[in-house]
Amino acid sequence: MRVLKLAFESGTAMPILALLFASGASLALVGWRVHWTHDPGYTGLAWNLFLAWLPLVFALIASEQNRRTPGQGWRVAVWVGVWILFFPNAPYIFTDLIHLTNRVQSLFWVDLVLILSCALTGFVLGFLSLYLIQGLVRERFGLVASWLLIPVVAVITGFGVYLGRFMRFNSWDILLRPRAILREVGNWATSPPSHSTGMVVPLLFAAFIFTTYLLLYGLTRLRRPFASNPPAGE
Repeated sequence: MRVLKLAFESGTAMPILALLFASGASLALVGWRVHWTHDPGYTGLAWNLFLAWLPLVFALIASEQNRRTPGQGWRVAVWVGVWILFFPNAPYIFTDLIHLTNRVQSLFWVDLVLILSCALTGFVLGFLSLYLIQGLVRERFGLVASWLLIPVVAVITGFGVYLGRFMRFNSWDILLRPRAILREVGNWATSPPSHSTGMVVPLLFAAFIFTTYLLLYGLTRLRRPFASNPPAGE
């Protein structure tokens, strides 16, 4: 209940409502597709969309901790750590586009719209959570630190997406299978030239996340430059 109260405060209520609508529409598309084709193959998108909501939940909690207990930075750091652990789940849905290569071609456009609907919703969920964390960092460490955070998160997230799609790890595997993750990361780090995909994909996703965050951040600064002032006396 505390998270719901945080979510629907004046500063976040409108984007949260829009994201709830988008999530509901995406889930309805998944349900319609399953009912129409009797193929449950895309039900995994519903789970991925749920995972994409978790970074926003953790970002809201971290922001609240920062507001309520500013002198206890370790509490905030814990929630920020949990947030960055789950943040790659938000843009990860874009990699589900790979399923278009092995589906019925007559449903290509249906499936494309379905995946992009979920992926875009997940990405905006991630953007909002990153926006909140950036504000938290700016409040604690200043403007420069808050912007240095963005490329760092982009690089971490790019590699996290790679771990999920190509190495098939999940966010919670860092607790359940830490040795397996360390082993695979070690193999990747010691022989990067032999894994061109392992070098290119994380960098591409990092660039994509960084660039699109800048675009969406720019929209948050949008004003009404073309609104005319009413004549004097009106």
